[in-house]
Formats: sequence, structure tokens, C-alpha cells
Amino acid sequence: MWLTFGRFAEGIVEALGMAEIDERAIAERWRVMEGALDERARRRWAAAEARSHGRGGIAAVVRATPISESTVRRGLAELDCGEALEPSRVRRRGGGRKRLTEKDPTLVSDLERLVEAGVRGDPERPLRWSSKSGAKLAGGLREAGHQVADTTVLKTLKELGYSLQANRKTKEGSSHPDRDAQFRHINETAKAALAAGQPVISVDTKKKELVGDFKNPGREWQPKGEPELVRSHDFKDKELGKAIPYGIYDLADDTGWVNVGIDNDTAQFAVASIRSLWQHLGSDRYPNATTLTITADCGGSNGNSTRLWKAELQRLADETGLAINVCHFPPGTSKWRRVAGGSLSPWRSQIPA
Repeated sequence: MWLTFGRFAEGIVEALGMAEIDERAIAERWRVMEGALDERARRRWAAAEARSHGRGGIAAVVRATPISESTVRRGLAELDCGEALEPSRVRRRGGGRKRLTEKDPTLVSDLERLVEAGVRGDPERPLRWSSKSGAKLAGGLREAGHQVADTTVLKTLKELGYSLQANRKTKEGSSHPDRDAQFRHINETAKAALAAGQPVISVDTKKKELVGDFKNPGREWQPKGEPELVRSHDFKDKELGKAIPYGIYDLADDTGWVNVGIDNDTAQFAVASIRSLWQHLGSDRYPNATTLTITADCGGSNGNSTRLWKAELQRLADETGLAINVCHFPPGTSKWRRVAGGSLSPWRSQIPA
């Protein structure tokens, strides 16, 4: 029965003059041409392909490609009318979906009103930036009755000359009239000591770290499924304490010394670190030294107003016979010192017992 019906169907196709359409060939031609065609060329290619197959060509092209039937029929209409567009256009002028700012005329004004409270930067410059995220701005616009998504808000802000940026540390605050003179004095004092072959060091307490099995940022290679287990909370271990690196940089020798303590960052610890440097390296490196020049910031264990720091330095001067000169940098300039922020090269460390 099925064989008889199949022969009957073939007879009908032959009688109507219809040939079987090879949809695989259509799909292959589409795969080859897809990347080289723009929107208009795709429509016209699909229309020409469908017309070349006659009856059933439209359905075959729709099944073989991701092009919709309405797109194929629109392409056929363009072929029939012979309309020619400008070379740089794929749609007629005025075609496509209207911009949201055209359909919603108050969108831009309401967006600028929301951004105004968070605007940063010089108003005279063409580029402005906002401290509010696109999601928060879109939420505020939706509360005001606008139907808008985050991406539309970001695109509109870019067209208005806004950009999302982070803060930049540039303001130094007020400047004391003697500020420049203080820096010149520190520089001249250090240069004179170095010219005379006397030691000049820069000191600072480095970043403190918890001692123990605590989580650290970053990743390391481990067997799959066997990560290193650490504590869930970063509470200080009372027995192990906290590592306190005190860095000392020798300007003349371009070397550093790091003394690591596990108790507290005190003036006694700071001077003990300097004493340790002098005993292990300084006395051999500078056998004829008569002075020791120290540059430091004005806070912490080596602060200019810390009495214990001065008393411990006097004790060190008595022990070594050195005349110790201390130059403190002004507040807010600790990052300007040679030892601040970065690493010491090469690192020499001592962990006290």
C-alpha cells in the first residue's frame, strides 16, 4: 500500500512539473555566504534562492537556513520593485525600531537629573563621569515610569559624554609654607651624609600579617579536589600572634633589612630592628662611621612625638657611640620615602627568638 502511494505521489510531482529541492545544498551555500552578507544582502540572497526553486522554494529556504519566512518575502518584494538603496545602507531611511529616546522624550532629562547628584569632574571638560552604576540609574528611571534597561542607560550616558570611573588619589591637601624647605633640608642632610661616607637609612613598618593557617588571596597548584584547608575566620591566634615586618633600607648600599616581630609594633621594637641591622651589617660596612642618619614618617612606632622612640634612640647612640640624626617627613608623605610601599631588594630577614 505504501509503495503504491509513493509511486502515486511521484506521479503527481512529475505531472505538476515540480522537482525535488535539495535543502542540504541550500544550507551549504548559506554556510559559505553567511559571513560575507549584510542584512540587505541576506534578504536578497534568500529571495533569489527561493525564486530559483519555484514552487516550495520559500519553505525550503526557511527550513534550510535560520532566515524567517517574512524576511524571505520582504526580499522578494524588494526584488520585484527594483528599489535601490544607498551603498552604505541596509534599510530604507526611517526604517528599523525607533530609538527609545524618541519614543520617550523625557528619558534623557530624567536620567541627567538622577546623574546630577553623582556627577564628578570638571564641568568645563567634555568628558564627565558618574559615581552611580547603570543598574541603580535604570532602577530610578523605572520608578519614575520609564521602561528602560541597564544597557540602554549605559549607552545613553556614553552618548551624553559620561563614563564610569574610579577615584584617583591626587589631592595633597593644604601646604605649609615651610613644607618645601623641610624637604630640601631632608635631602641636603642625606646627601651630605652620603658624600661623607656616613650611613643613611630609611625605616618603616611594613604590612602586618596574621601567622597561622589563614586564607590568602590567589591560587596555587594542588591535586584536584584537595585544596589547602584554612580557618573560616581571620581572628588573631593568641599563641602565634601577628608578623610585624620592620623594613630598613640602606640608601648608600641599596640593600634592605627586614626584622620580623610577633608581638607589638612599638618604639622598642623599631630601635631593636635598627640595632640588629647595625650589629650584623652596619658596623662592618661602615667601620669609620661617626653618624647615623635616619629618615622616617611622623607616625607609628617611629613617630616624631613618641618619647619612647627618642629614649631608645639615645640608648642606641650611647651603645654605639654614633651621633644619630632623625629626619621626619611631613604628614601625608610617607609614600615618598624610599622604603615605603614597595619591597626591599635584596631581602634580609631575622626572626627574633
